[in-house]
Amino acid sequence: MSARRAALVAAVVLGAALVVVIAVRTPWTLLPEPPGGSTPVRPGAGLPPGVADRAESFAAAIRPASFASLLLGLAVSAGLAFTPLGGRLVRAAGRPVRGRWAGQVLLGTVVLLLLGRLVTLPLSAYGEVVRHRYGLSTRSWGLWLRDVALSAAIDAALTAVVLLVLVWLARRAPRTWWAWAALAAAGLVVVGSFLYPVVIEPAFNRFDPLPAGELRTDLLALAEENGTPVEDVLVSDASRRTTALNAYVSGFGSTRRIVLYDTVLDQLPDAEIESIVAHELGHVAADDVLTGTLMGALGAGAAVAALGWLLSWTPLLRRAGADSAGDPSVVPLVLLLVALGTLVSTPVQNLVSRHVEARADLRALDLTGDAPAFISMQHRLAVANLSDPDPPAAWQWFFGSHPTGPQRVAFARDWLAVTGERR
Repeated sequence: MSARRAALVAAVVLGAALVVVIAVRTPWTLLPEPPGGSTPVRPGAGLPPGVADRAESFAAAIRPASFASLLLGLAVSAGLAFTPLGGRLVRAAGRPVRGRWAGQVLLGTVVLLLLGRLVTLPLSAYGEVVRHRYGLSTRSWGLWLRDVALSAAIDAALTAVVLLVLVWLARRAPRTWWAWAALAAAGLVVVGSFLYPVVIEPAFNRFDPLPAGELRTDLLALAEENGTPVEDVLVSDASRRTTALNAYVSGFGSTRRIVLYDTVLDQLPDAEIESIVAHELGHVAADDVLTGTLMGALGAGAAVAALGWLLSWTPLLRRAGADSAGDPSVVPLVLLLVALGTLVSTPVQNLVSRHVEARADLRALDLTGDAPAFISMQHRLAVANLSDPDPPAAWQWFFGSHPTGPQRVAFARDWLAVTGERR
C-alpha cells in the first residue's frame, strides 16, 4: 500500500471511530414526551420589555463583523497559500537565522499568523466598540490590546512549535511522518486539556478563593452530592472585561475547582448561582471534558492523517510552491488547510455541544430540584449577556454551541411536567 493511500485509510478509520464515539456518547434524547406534549418555545417570553429587541439589535450589529472576519481570515490564508507571497514571507522570516529550515518554520509561522491577526484587527476592534455600546464590555482599550496581543502571542507560539514538529517529522520520515504526527496531535489534545486551566487561564484572569460563608458551603456540598467533589471555589475578576454572567468547573482531580465570575456574585441570588453551578457540575458528572478530549484526540488524529494524504498530492504542493511536506514553504498551505478543517467541523462540534449542554441542564434540574430558579437564572443570563432569543436557524445550526435561552426554559418546563418535582 502506498504511503498516500495508507494516510487516507488512517483518516477514514479514525474518522469512523470519531463518528462512533459521537453517536454513543452524545445524549440525543433526554426526557420522555411530557403529558400534553412539549412546551412551546416562546422567544422573548418572561423577559423584561425591550430586552429581546435589544438582544436582536446587538446580534444584528455584531454578526456581520464576525462573519466578515471569518471570511477575511480565510481569504488571507488562501492568498498566502496559493500565491508566491506566503513562501517569500516564510523564507524572509528565516533570514535572521541564516535561512535554516527550522527558523523558517518557526518565524514564518509567527509572521503569517500575526499578519492574519493584523488584517482582521479592525473588525475585532469594531466588535469591541459594539460590545461597549451595548454595555457588555468594560475593558479599557489598553486592556483590550493587551488581551489581543497575549492571545495572538500564545496562538502563534503554540502553532509554530506544532508546525516545527510536523515539518521535522516530514523531513525525517517522508513516508510515515503523518502517522507520527497524528499520534503527537492526539497526545497534544490530551495534554492541552490538562494544562489549559493551570497555564492559560491565569494568563488572562486573577482567581481568588470565595470567602467562607453559606454560599461557599452550599456549593461544596452540591459538588459532594453530585459525586464530583472539588478542591476550591474561586472567583474570577471577569468584571475587568465584561458585564456578562458565567461560571464553570475547571481542572481535573486535585486541580478541579468551581470558578464564578465576580459578576455572578453581584447579580444573581444564591439559588440561581447554585443552579448555574449545578449545570457545570453536570458536565463533570457526565465526564464531558474527558469525552470531549477523546473526541478531540480522534479528530486531531484523523485531521493530521488527512493532511498527510493532501500533502502527498503533487499538484496541490506545486500550486502552493512547496516541494514536499518537509519544505518550510508548506507552512502557508498547512495553515489554510487547518483553518478549512476547523470551519468544516464547526457545525458538528456545535451539534454535539448543544446536546451535551442540554444534558447538563437536566443534571442541574435533577440536582437542585428547583426549576423556578433555573428559569429565572436563564432570564437573567439573557438580560445580562444579551443572548439572541431567536437567532436565524442557519446561524444557530452552524455557530450555536448552546441551546437558546427560550429552548432551555421550555426544557425546564418539560422537566417539571415529566417529574412533577418542585421544591
